[in-house]
Amino acid sequence: MRVTPGIAGAVIAVLALAGCTGGDDDPSPTPTASASDGSDATMVIGGDDHVDNPYDGAVMYVNEDWSTNVRETAGESTDAVLAASMKAVANQPTAVWLDRIAAIEGTSDARGLEAHLDAALRQAESAEDGAPVVVTLVIYDLPGRDCYALASSGELSATDADMARYREDYIDVIAEILAREEYADLRIVAVVEPDSLPNLVTNATDSRCEDAAPYYREGVVYALDSFARLGHVYSYLDAAHSGWLGWPDNAGGAVALFAEIAQETQAGFGSIDGFVTDTANTTPLEEPFLDATDTVGGQEVRNASFYETNPDIDEVSWAADLWSRATAAGFAESTGIVIDTSRNGWGGTARPTAASSSTDLETYVDESRVDRRVHRGAWCNPAGAGLGMRPEASPEGYPDAHLDAFMWVKPPGESDGSSRLIANDQGKAFDQMCDPAYESDRLGGQLTGALPDAPISGAWFPAQFAELVANAYPPVGTDVTTDGALGTPTPTLGSGACTAMLTVRDSWEGGYVADVTVTANVDVSNWSVELPAGTVVRDGAADIWGVVESGGSVSPTGWSATLAAGASATFGWVGVGDDPAAGPLVCNAS
Repeated sequence: MRVTPGIAGAVIAVLALAGCTGGDDDPSPTPTASASDGSDATMVIGGDDHVDNPYDGAVMYVNEDWSTNVRETAGESTDAVLAASMKAVANQPTAVWLDRIAAIEGTSDARGLEAHLDAALRQAESAEDGAPVVVTLVIYDLPGRDCYALASSGELSATDADMARYREDYIDVIAEILAREEYADLRIVAVVEPDSLPNLVTNATDSRCEDAAPYYREGVVYALDSFARLGHVYSYLDAAHSGWLGWPDNAGGAVALFAEIAQETQAGFGSIDGFVTDTANTTPLEEPFLDATDTVGGQEVRNASFYETNPDIDEVSWAADLWSRATAAGFAESTGIVIDTSRNGWGGTARPTAASSSTDLETYVDESRVDRRVHRGAWCNPAGAGLGMRPEASPEGYPDAHLDAFMWVKPPGESDGSSRLIANDQGKAFDQMCDPAYESDRLGGQLTGALPDAPISGAWFPAQFAELVANAYPPVGTDVTTDGALGTPTPTLGSGACTAMLTVRDSWEGGYVADVTVTANVDVSNWSVELPAGTVVRDGAADIWGVVESGGSVSPTGWSATLAAGASATFGWVGVGDDPAAGPLVCNAS
C-alpha cells in the first residue's frame, strides 16, 4: 500500500554540505557518492536551500486528477448538501502515488510525474508572495511489496531481476526527473515505501516477508541514497501507525531497524528528514475522551480488548513515542513527523460526544472511543470512516509529536483493495480483509467491516468518498483548534459551522418559490444566511417564512434558532424576478 537511466553528474545539483538533513550540526566532511551510471556526484545533505520542514511556508500541491474525480462524484450525487461539501474539499492537496513503473510516464486515467511537476510549477506562479510549492510523492514499488497483504501487492517480485528493475526503471527514472533544473525550486517530499520496513518488524516470519526482506532493505537504502543527492528532495520513511507499532517491543524494534537502514546509507541519519504515520490508515489523530493510563474498574484503558495493552491509543501518542525513540537512537532532534489525516476523522452521528459513564472497562472504551472500527487491525475500506484534519503545515497543539504537517497522503476516495477478485494488470491481488462478508481470525473472528463493491487498490471509489465527506471531523467548512497539547477538538464557529442549500420549488415568468435547508455541522445557538445578491421578496415580510430578513441577510425565528449538530431547519420565500441559482449559500453560526 501503501527512483532514467542513471543519474548523470551534470544534472545533479552540487551544493556545499551544510550539515545533515534538518540542520544536524555534524562537522564531518562532505560525503561523495557515485551516481548509478558510474559518474561521481557530490551528495547533497541539506545545502542552503534544504529547509528543516519542507511544508512550512510552502503551498501544498493540488492534484487536479483527484479534484476532477471529486467534482464528478459531487455532480452525480442526489444529496445537494453532501454534493456541496464534496465540492468544498475538491481543492485540498493530496499526495501523488507512484505505485508502478507506468505511473512515472502516466496512464490513460492519470498524468505522469513530469506532468504533475509541470502543474506544480503553474501553481507556484500564482502562489502568494512567491511561496514555493511542495509536492508529496509516495514511492511505492518495492519487489515483493506489502508482503503481508494481497490487496496492495505490486508488479515486482522478490527476485534479483526485479530488484534491478526497481533501481534502474523506477528509482533512477524518478530521481533523474526530479534532478532537472526546471524543478529545482519545487520542494519534493518522498514518502518512502509504505508498509515495507514495518512488515519486517512484525511479520518477519511470514514466508513472503522472509523472501522480500533483503530487497526491502536494499531498495529503501537505494532510494534514500538517490534522493539525498538532491537538495530540494526530502525523504520521509513510512512508520506504519499506532495500532501496528505502538506496543513497546514493536516500537523499539521499528526504530532500531530505521536506524540500521539510515546507517547503511551513504548519508547516514542525514538521508532521512522524518517519518510518516497512519499512511492509508484510519487510526484517529486523538482519542479525546480516553487516556491510555486512565483507570476504569481497576484496569487501565490500554488493557481493554480494543487496545490489547498498546499504550499508543492514537496517532499523536505514536508520533510522540516514535520521535522520542528515534532521537535517542541517533536521529536529529529536527526530525519531523507527518500524519496522514485523510481518513481518520471518524465524525458523523456515530462519533461519541462525551466519555462513557460506565464503570466496566470494555463498555467504557467501546462507548468512548471515536475509532468505530470493529478492530484496530481492520484496515481495508473501513465503513464509517471520515475525512480528518485538513492538510496543514506545522500544526500547533502537539508539541511532543514534533509534527511537520497534517497531509492527505492517501487521497480520500481511492480504494484500499477490491471486495472481490478483480482481474487487473497492476499485480494487485484479492485480499479477504477487503471482503465485508469475511470473518477474520486477525480480527478476533469478526467481520472485516469493509465497504462492499470496492474496486482494486488505488482506483476511485465514489461510495467511499461520499461516506468520508459525510463523516468528516471536523465537518467540512469547520475549523478546529485545540485546548492544550492533547486537548479536545473545539469547533471554531462562523462560516462553515452550518451549511445552507437553496432549491427552487416552483417558478414562472417573473417569479419563483425558493426553499433553503440549513444544517448545523456543530451545535449552534443561532445562525444566519446570506440571500443571493439581488433577491427581492414579493410583498415583503408576508412572503418569507421561518426567518426575518434585514439587509439581504436572514435569521431564524422561534425554535429553529438552536440546532444540534446534524439537525436541520428550513425557510423559504416567494421571489420576484429570475430564479436564483440552486446550490449553497453563505451560512454563519454562533
